[in-house]
Amino acid sequence: MKKATFLNNPSNSQFFDNGALLLLRLTLAVVIFPHGAQLLLGWFGGFGYTETMKYFTTVANLPYLIGMLVIGIQFFGALMLLLGIAVRLNALAMFTIFIGMIVTSHLEHGFFMNWFGNQKGEGYEYHLLVLGITLALMLKGGGRYAIAKAKNEA
Repeated sequence: MKKATFLNNPSNSQFFDNGALLLLRLTLAVVIFPHGAQLLLGWFGGFGYTETMKYFTTVANLPYLIGMLVIGIQFFGALMLLLGIAVRLNALAMFTIFIGMIVTSHLEHGFFMNWFGNQKGEGYEYHLLVLGITLALMLKGGGRYAIAKAKNEA
C-alpha cells in the first residue's frame, strides 16, 4: 500500500502553513476593518471620529489617547494586516484592545452575544475569536504572503 506523500512533503506543509496564515490575516482584516471605518469615517452606519471620541471619552470614560489608539488600530491596523505589514505588532495591538473591550464592556454580560435581545449587552464570544486569531498571528507572523516579513519567517 502506497503512503500518501502530498501532505508529508515539507514544501507542501510550508504552502499550507503560509496559506493558513494568509487566511487568518485576511479574515481578521476583513472583519475588523468595517468596525474601524465606522469609528473613523462613519461608514457602514457608524458615527465617525468626532462622535466616537465623544462616546469614548464621556460615556466609556476612556482617555482621549486610548480612544484614538482604538480607532487607529482597528482602521489602520486592519489595512496593514490586509497587506501583511507589521503583522505581529498589529496583532499584538488588536489583542490588547480586545482584552480591554472584554474587561471594560463585555465580561459582565457573560459569554454569549446578545442574539435574542434578552440581555443588556453583548457577551465576549466574538472577542475570544479575535484573541485566538491575533495570538496565532503573534506567534507565527504573517507568513510568506505578507509584504513585510520578519527575518525568521518563511
